[in-house]
Amino acid sequence: MLNNIIGFSLRNRISVLAASVLLVLIGFFSVRNMDVDVFPDLNAPTVVIMTEAAGMAPEEVELLVSRPVEMSVNGAKDVRRVRSSSTTGFSIVWVEFNWETDIYRARQIISEKIANIKDELPSGVGTPTMGPLSSILGEMMIVGLTADSTSLQDLRTLADWNIRPRLLTIDGVTQVSVLGGDIKEYQILLNPDKMKHYGVGLNQIIEAVDGMNRNATGDILYEYGNEYIIRGMLSTTDVAKMGKAVVKSENGTSIMLEQVAKVQIGNQTPKMGAASVNARPAVLLTINKQPHTNSVKLTKKIDRSLEDLKQYLPADVKLTTDIYRQADFITNSIDNVKKSLYEGCIFVIIVLFLFLMNVRTTIISLVSIPISLLVSMLTLRIFGLTLNTMSLGGLAIAIGSLVDDAIVDVENVFKRLRENRFLPMASRKPFMQVVFDASKEVRMPILNSTIIIIVCFIPLFFLSGMEGRLLVPLGIAFITALCASTLVALTLTPALCSFLLYKQADDDRPDKQPLLTRILKHGYTKMLEWALKNRLTVLCATAVLLVATLFVFFGLGRNFLPPFNEGSFTINVSTLPGISLDESDRVGRKVEEILLEIPEIQTVGRKTGRAELDEHVLGVNNSEIEAPFILGKRPKREIVAEIRQKIKAIPGINLEVGSPVSHRIDAMLSGTRANIAIKIFGPDLNRLFEIGNEIKESIENVEGIDDLNVEQQVSRPQLQIVPKREMLAKYGITMAEFGQMVDVLLAGKVISNVYEGHTSFDLTLKADDDFRQSAERIGNIAVDANGSKVPLKNIAQVISGTGPNTINHENVSRKIVISANVSGGDLHSAVKAIRENIQENIVLPEGYSVEYGGQFESEQSASRMLFWTSMLSILIIFLLLCHQFRNVTQAAVVLLNLPLALIGGVFALKISGGNLSIPAIIGFISLFGIATRNGILLIARYNDLRLEGFSLKQRILLGSADRLNPILMTALTSALALIPLATGGDLPGNEIQSPMAKVILGGLITSTLLNGFIVPILYLIINRKEGRGSSIHALQKLPATQTTNA
Repeated sequence: MLNNIIGFSLRNRISVLAASVLLVLIGFFSVRNMDVDVFPDLNAPTVVIMTEAAGMAPEEVELLVSRPVEMSVNGAKDVRRVRSSSTTGFSIVWVEFNWETDIYRARQIISEKIANIKDELPSGVGTPTMGPLSSILGEMMIVGLTADSTSLQDLRTLADWNIRPRLLTIDGVTQVSVLGGDIKEYQILLNPDKMKHYGVGLNQIIEAVDGMNRNATGDILYEYGNEYIIRGMLSTTDVAKMGKAVVKSENGTSIMLEQVAKVQIGNQTPKMGAASVNARPAVLLTINKQPHTNSVKLTKKIDRSLEDLKQYLPADVKLTTDIYRQADFITNSIDNVKKSLYEGCIFVIIVLFLFLMNVRTTIISLVSIPISLLVSMLTLRIFGLTLNTMSLGGLAIAIGSLVDDAIVDVENVFKRLRENRFLPMASRKPFMQVVFDASKEVRMPILNSTIIIIVCFIPLFFLSGMEGRLLVPLGIAFITALCASTLVALTLTPALCSFLLYKQADDDRPDKQPLLTRILKHGYTKMLEWALKNRLTVLCATAVLLVATLFVFFGLGRNFLPPFNEGSFTINVSTLPGISLDESDRVGRKVEEILLEIPEIQTVGRKTGRAELDEHVLGVNNSEIEAPFILGKRPKREIVAEIRQKIKAIPGINLEVGSPVSHRIDAMLSGTRANIAIKIFGPDLNRLFEIGNEIKESIENVEGIDDLNVEQQVSRPQLQIVPKREMLAKYGITMAEFGQMVDVLLAGKVISNVYEGHTSFDLTLKADDDFRQSAERIGNIAVDANGSKVPLKNIAQVISGTGPNTINHENVSRKIVISANVSGGDLHSAVKAIRENIQENIVLPEGYSVEYGGQFESEQSASRMLFWTSMLSILIIFLLLCHQFRNVTQAAVVLLNLPLALIGGVFALKISGGNLSIPAIIGFISLFGIATRNGILLIARYNDLRLEGFSLKQRILLGSADRLNPILMTALTSALALIPLATGGDLPGNEIQSPMAKVILGGLITSTLLNGFIVPILYLIINRKEGRGSSIHALQKLPATQTTNA
């Protein structure tokens, strides 16, 4: 079949060329419209359920809200993990499904589940709401609003009612969370003393104000042939008019609301969060995108909308858009990978020209690159994949290999045309026949080497979870590009040879190989003769080198993924629970000021606490700071060290330093934004916290870990109002009435809305702040007691107590997490040391257990999967080689390239200071496939010469010299094309591809160097019976024309 393909291409040269041009045009126009993103879709199918429970303590939220929601979704199909966090007035439940579950189906399942639990929740609790469809990389931009004279209340109103609605109209934006500033509300602040004076009860006020600002409907009036809509105009924005509402009428005298309460415009309390930009109070808008949305294009749309909005904002209001922009990271990453791609192409061109010293053969070889790349990108588009750093990285790694098949074909055609030119006229073959025979001669090595490389990449497709989502697009890009290059080598390359090399076939000038080729062949032949004479020395030296490599290999550190350089720090700062928002805001501002002193950091944006219905739930004691940076003379690790040193000087804080994407990947894997999560499960929160601190003390000296923190689930102060039931019975107060007093007077109750044009604000009823400033004032509040007024302390105890700050669950069990990051990247050793410390020093009580989570879990499962699937791949490769050579021993000799390649790959990692990560393992796997190509070319050539009647040593010397050019060219193009990726590992976008490139680069160097000697030596040994008596200098006895062509 392959012969037919080559023959068809030569007979239909014009059609093949036209089809290639058409393919390039289609590919070019299609690729221009492909979606661009930083990574493939990494999101585990997750549905977030959020429930507001205003005023509830964490214990009540856990028991009355989170647990019913958890129980209802736990049995849903394909659910793998349910996590929850219960904090003051808010419940959030994360339902994580198996990786292969369709997210829309998952949302439908959860929607049906939570529809049935609304009636089980207490009154006053909000409706469980599913968070919008988003992804782990969905947080794409943070916009800051600051002003010189505009108040924080007006800033927040602008953000809520002008900017946020405009952004939500943009196609692709799924959510805009607003944090910071002061939320405007209309307030009715009750004065219990005046209520007592006028004899007004709380129930009377509630009845009077309920719906007081809502227009009434009066049906329709028909008069004079017209239809009139009758409206009762109760709604007003005038607080003075609201105060005129009658709350009690007795003996012809009316008591109005303004006589017992203050009606005013104020700020909503309690505040759940604060924000700042560059240590100035601000309002932050966090913009999330829908999955499968082009981030770069969406960012441009957002920028245009914000630019349009600026003209409608007050003059002193400033919009800051550089706090966090995912599009910048994407653009930088894609540009860096593209640059590596272009630089790799330049190396390929240089290598080809130096070895061939012929412009036409160089052009023919290079044509396969653009066609293969475009075919690969078209395939990605057909599969619905984006153009991202992983798919482009696959193409960058493949760039050198794409010309390998064409090189082998062109070099062989060029050589056979030369040989044919120096034959007598009567013996010369027709030009097209020479091209066909030369292409046919290398067709099987080309095809088999491609199949073997594809087989080597098969383990990638067995990866599941996040690592599969991350690396499979790289494999698809590499394999499709390689298949396209093989097809080009069998079709377009022979056709181009028939056009561009025709004149050279009739060139009668003396044949002279390029200078570089002659020098290399002469030197290689001498060295090969020496190696064959001293084969035992060479084999022993190689064996020693291999043993040393294995020692180095098992001493390498291990991690999941290399650290990303996203151009931004994400810094989490937490203080003790129970701290006020104002105090936490002050600490956060101090951290910002420290960060702004670092010259590489120009802008910082901070979130303290949380926004309404925001799945990124933080207590008021937590701050998350984004700090974009520009690297100068100092490396990133020095800046991180300075940040840790300066911020840790602030007393009473916990610190975590990471980056936006890395933090989110950690959170998705373990539920904690750190590399390592040690989860302690048990029923008692205080005991959990004690165990957590014991573990922290036990492992704090483990080498390589930073940012070691225990989750702050400690007790926080509470003011508990405990009813005196005997006194309630004496005054005839029911428990429902008592609960209503506490809810309304202290927590407040939204009784209506006030509309200002198209904006609406809450109208809230509660006691005046003066009566709630201390426990003593609260105890003295006059409350209704069956027609009379008594102080609250007469019917209830107002006592100080403590309660948990946050209660976290995983699969319905309470848990606390000890988190840590790893410096230096050796995640495996750090986790091993932590486990040993905990096993030796910590004794868990009955009913308590420990689990470990984080990146290392994914690293271990991926490594196991890759190991077993790689063994399967090697077996398949061996069977393919056996099929090609019909000789088990020869197949085994070719497979020896695997350990030869391992030597260079391991030492490349060791020298570069890298660890054995999943990308590095993928590099070894792909390296094994690429390296076997050299052995196939040598053994195949030896066998061809055997059929031509050459003796054993003649075959070895002549065949090795004959294949030196294509072996060196294919190896050097594959290796040198990776230099930009290997050396640019610190650049955004190159982080994952760089370890792969280093492994392949180092492995190809040692594989190519040793392959040229080890394979000939072993071939000589396995065929030694045949070769007895032949001279080592047999090459000198070859005919003159053959030695010239060698």
